[in-house]
This record gives sequence, C-alpha cells and structure tokens, in this order.
Amino acid sequence: MTFQKFRFRFSHLSLCAAGLALVLAPALSPAQNTAPAAGMTPSAPAGITAVGELATVPAPSLTAKAWLTLDANSGQIIASQNPDESVEPASLTKLMSAYLVFEALESKRLTLDQPVTVSEKAWRTEGSRMFIKPGSQVTVDELLQGVIVQSGNDATVALAEAVAGSEDAFAALMNQEAAKQGLRDTHFVNSTGLPDPAHLTTVRDLAIMSKNLVTRFPQYLHYYSQKEYTYNKIKQNNRNRLLWTDPTVDGLKTGHTQSAGYCLVATALRDGRRVVSVIVGAASDSARSENSLKLLNWSFQNFDTIKLFDNDKPAVNARVWEGQSETVGLGTPTATWVTVPRGKGPQVKPVAQYTQPLIAPLKAGAKVGTVSLSLDGKLLRQDPLFVLNDVPEAGFFGRIYDKVRLLFQ
Repeated sequence: MTFQKFRFRFSHLSLCAAGLALVLAPALSPAQNTAPAAGMTPSAPAGITAVGELATVPAPSLTAKAWLTLDANSGQIIASQNPDESVEPASLTKLMSAYLVFEALESKRLTLDQPVTVSEKAWRTEGSRMFIKPGSQVTVDELLQGVIVQSGNDATVALAEAVAGSEDAFAALMNQEAAKQGLRDTHFVNSTGLPDPAHLTTVRDLAIMSKNLVTRFPQYLHYYSQKEYTYNKIKQNNRNRLLWTDPTVDGLKTGHTQSAGYCLVATALRDGRRVVSVIVGAASDSARSENSLKLLNWSFQNFDTIKLFDNDKPAVNARVWEGQSETVGLGTPTATWVTVPRGKGPQVKPVAQYTQPLIAPLKAGAKVGTVSLSLDGKLLRQDPLFVLNDVPEAGFFGRIYDKVRLLFQ
C-alpha cells in the first residue's frame, strides 16, 4: 500500500474574505468560513463520485446482475453496476445473522462454549444443512462454523433462537440493525435467506454491511477463512472457492437460490488494505468466483488508499477567539483515509469549512464543520470536522481584548 504524507496549510480567512468564499461556495451559511490550503480550490463540487470513474483503467466486464467493489479502509465505493437494484440476498443474509451473534458474544449475552438446544423448527429448516439433531445440544462455536463454513440453515435458526428467542424476533433485530447501519433498501424476513418476496437488499447495502462486519469484528474473521468443517462425521467444504485460489482472500460468504442466482461477497487483505467485492446474480459457481477475483485484482492494482489525517494530525489549525489558546486543531477523531487512482494521492484537494468565529470555551469532540476531499474537480468524500482539544475560556481582559479585535476583522 502507498502511504503519502501531506502537509496542509489552511489559512484563516477574515470575515470580509468570507464574503468572497460565500460567492464561491453558496452552500455555506454566513456563519461558516472556508479555509483551503495554499493552491487548493475554495469549494468542492456537489455529489460524491465513485473513484473508479477517475481511473484510466476501466472496470472489468462482468457477467452478473449487479456488483460493487468497496475499499474497507476508506469506506469508498470504487465502482459498481446496478448498486441500488433490489436483489435477493440468498445466504448472504447470514452476514447479518452472524453480525448479531458476534454482537451478542461481545456483550456477553452468549459465550462460544455455551450449549444451545436444537429446536424442532431449526432441525426442519430446509436448504443447506449442518445436520444437527433436534433436542441435541450444540455449542455456539460449533453453530457458527455450521453457519459460516457450511452455510447451514438449521444452524442459523438455532443461533437466531438463542439470541432472540424465536426466528421472527431475530428477524426484527436484523431489520433494526439494518436501519442503524443506514441500509435503506434492505428488509429481512428470516435469518437464513430462504426466498420470500419481501426479503430483499441491494449490493450497496450488502457492501456496507460486510464492511461493518469486518471492521467491527476482526476477531471472528477466522471463521470466514476456514476451508472445511466436520460435524456429526459429515465434512463440508466452504463454498467460497477463492479461499483456495488466492491466499489474500479471507472471506466472506456465498449464496445461491434458483431465483437469486449465484452470489458472493468476497474480501481480501493485501499490504494492510482491505477490499470488499459483491457479486449477485451470476450464472454459475465458477462465474461468481471469477468475477469476484477480477474485481478484487482491479481494485488493488489500480487504486491506492492513503491516510490524510487523524486525531494527532489535524486537518486544519483554526483561529480561536476569547480562549486560553489562539488556535485549535480541527479534524477527525479516527483516521481519515481516501481511495484514489494509483499515483494520484498528491493531487487530493482538501477543503475545510467550519463555523466562524470560533469562540471559547470549546470542548474536544464538538462538531464545527466539514472537510471535503476532491480530485480532478470531483468530490470523493466529505467528513465532519471536530474540535480535537479543549480550549478553556480566557481571563476577563483576554476576552475583552479579543472582542475588540473582532470588531475590526
């Protein structure tokens, strides 16, 4: 991965100069100011652009109903086709089911060695199976391998019941989590992905869901790279062929029904950079694997993901009035990464827009504006700007002095 170091010099604009900024960036209210570094454009275009549109090497030609590739470090969509078309997720549904199980494990509502009694309903669930027996006790760890490695519908229902009491209640939790994650076009009816007219999603939502899973629960990713699992003396292979094809691939989930076609969410980690690809509606098992590998290779080979700033490296040092300090760093509490066509990192143009004047006291974590990142005149991403450090109020005379100075700005 290519790491570029950028030095940003954001100049403080006076209130008079803010008038010019408002002409250039009419979306700003009079209480905001634009602070670009030297040589940076004073405004960013509206609308986020998929970075793949700026690449000189076009996306590969794929045979699938819908597809998408996303950089998990930056969260940016690199390229897509039909990203918001309603599709059946089939067993890709189990990504959300596993997410809720992982969440239950982290909150100590479940433990990996906890035995779960298999219900008649779980045992009777049709489709792919782990071959658990009704009335038997199976640990959460074993059931997770049944869900993730073997794609067992019976194991999925057993875990759903362990988390929520019933599969219907679990489906309600799935929809609640989908809303929390901003999956606007996703609705779950069951935990397994068995066909239902109302059980729908999009490749955009699947990509977001998958990115959230791998970034929040890396401690459980080993299940997704497990190539086989034997239970009840029955060995089943992971259906993700890429685990054998490419050693950098470590997940994530296959899906298939007659109506959904062959689907695959794949992810690979190369030199610290993670990419997620989503393929839905391929014609065959081999087609979904080949298409996914093409997408992953294209995404890694033709794009860089670079870190611009974080809690220790502010996006802008802003002027503070009536405070014990004259400046404060504005930035993001976590690292801000941006994905760009290979070699284009130095051409990224950041523009900070923040409330002016900033008057103490200021609390760390207070949101005061946004920072936009653009390339070739196209907006790649926009993030909120937060105050990175507390700035206490100055003494009486210091405040009066700044009040007078503000009158002449």
